[in-house]
Amino acid sequence: MNNFEWKADNAEETIGFAERIASLLEAGDVITLEGDLGAGKTTFTKGIARGLGITKTVNSPTFTIIKEYQGKMPLYHMDVYRLKDSDEDLGFDEYFEGDGVTVVEWAHLIEDQLPLEYLQIQLFYDNTSGRKIILSPKGSRYMQLCKELF
Repeated sequence: MNNFEWKADNAEETIGFAERIASLLEAGDVITLEGDLGAGKTTFTKGIARGLGITKTVNSPTFTIIKEYQGKMPLYHMDVYRLKDSDEDLGFDEYFEGDGVTVVEWAHLIEDQLPLEYLQIQLFYDNTSGRKIILSPKGSRYMQLCKELF
C-alpha cells in the first residue's frame, strides 16, 4: 500500500493537519497512532478533537485507557500503553464499530484486536526538522481519505 507523508514545523501545524483529517472522518472510523514518547500522539488527537467540534480539553488517557468526548460525533480516545495483556477484553470492538471516531495510541499493542480497515499514523519528532507524519491506509476507505487529503 501507499504511504503518504506530511511535515509539520510545530504543534499548531500538527493540530491543523489533524483537523483536516477530522473533516473527512465518519462514524466508525479508526485511527491508530504510533510514535515515541513525546512524538505528538496526544497533540494530534487534540487536532482530531478540534476538527470534530470538541471544546473540552483533550489529554492522554494513560491511566484510564479510554476517554470519551462529545462533538459532532463522539471521539473515543484510547491509550493502550499500560495494558498488560492484549487479550484483555475491554470491548474495543464496541468502540471500533460504534457511532464515533476512535483514536488509539500505541495501537501495535492490541494489533490483533484492531478492525481490518483503519488509518495508521506514525509520528516522528526531531528538534531540528520538526514532525514527520506518515499515513498508511489499511483498506480502501482510508486510501480514499488519504487521496482526498493529498
